[in-house]
Amino acid sequence: MKQWSSARTASLLGKAACAALLAVAGAAQAQTVGMIENQPLSETWLNAGFYSYHFQRDKNLNDSNPGLGAEYRFSTVASVTAGRFYNSDRAYSNYLGVYYQPIKVGPLRVGAVVGGFSGYPKMRDGGWFPALVPTISYEYQRVGVNIAIVPSYKDRLYGALSFQLKLKVFE
Repeated sequence: MKQWSSARTASLLGKAACAALLAVAGAAQAQTVGMIENQPLSETWLNAGFYSYHFQRDKNLNDSNPGLGAEYRFSTVASVTAGRFYNSDRAYSNYLGVYYQPIKVGPLRVGAVVGGFSGYPKMRDGGWFPALVPTISYEYQRVGVNIAIVPSYKDRLYGALSFQLKLKVFE
């Protein structure tokens, strides 16, 4: 039986995830594009961290980022989020933020999350720093996914497509 290296597996998973994202986005473009009406909601979602497909594949970064996080969606366009995960630099990170996603493209919510992160050794010596990250979300009944387009920042933060699966636990 042929054994696959973790780098090859990560590369294939990343390519498959990108292909799936493009397929969903293409299908969504054929549907309605517009603004989401802001209405109150009360939903609590939990997640177990992230999978990150890094753009700089030669940096030996950690693509698997397990952790625990929560998201409270208080409106159809906004939610708050907080959590902890094992990051790409193999250190623990905390995050706190607000999603604002006022645009719909078919079933997708499009916008950004603004907030703060800690735990990246090359960024402010692991201390907290602000971030603005473009995001796309898809939710269906009790499951969903947040996709973040994480930009690179000098040699301190490495860019990635980050996937966060989530489960709705309260409504």
